[in-house]
Amino acid sequence: MSKKIKGIIFDMDGVLIDARDWHYESLNKALGLFGAEISRYDHLVTFDGLPTLKKLEMLSLEGGFPRKLHAFVNDMKQQYTLEIVYAKCKPIFQHQFALSRLKNEGYRLAVGSNSVRKTVEIMMEKAGLAEYLDFYLSNQDVKNGKPDPEMYDLAISKLGLQPAECLIIEDNENGVKAALAAGAHLLKVEGIGDVHYYNIKQRITEIENA
Repeated sequence: MSKKIKGIIFDMDGVLIDARDWHYESLNKALGLFGAEISRYDHLVTFDGLPTLKKLEMLSLEGGFPRKLHAFVNDMKQQYTLEIVYAKCKPIFQHQFALSRLKNEGYRLAVGSNSVRKTVEIMMEKAGLAEYLDFYLSNQDVKNGKPDPEMYDLAISKLGLQPAECLIIEDNENGVKAALAAGAHLLKVEGIGDVHYYNIKQRITEIENA
């Protein structure tokens, strides 16, 4: 069986965009309207990488946050996130270099993110990466967000590839679980600084020579 990697799927938050703090700040600002903020520790340990509605569900289960406020808080959170994105999201040269070079070498490139579609779209445009991507998937394209593998299963089939032909780049446990459950190869990074051309090519070489 061919060990050739043909497609690379990137998680977005914490991989291509350093947005974890943005999500934390905007969710907290929305929760703060009702005096229901969460600590940074809880956000990192419990909520990192989960879709907002899932976070709100957990807050209701564990802390009794009223479910009737979910839709409003979710809407406000998305609005606050976009305000931060417009203010702070800028191109990062090492990511533009990596994606443009990988695309030129014939790799199919996609993004799979637990964020809502509008956020993914705007972040990829503002980061100057949209032109290199075949497509992106958001939490609105699947029934189950990560850690469920549905998003990566869908991305792999949209690329027209087998799981073994795909490398997924992830930074948090929920994403890692989803990538492995989809049967793809994994490059786990600590943050956006680890996402560069040579790192990605080194992992591809390891897989193809294994």
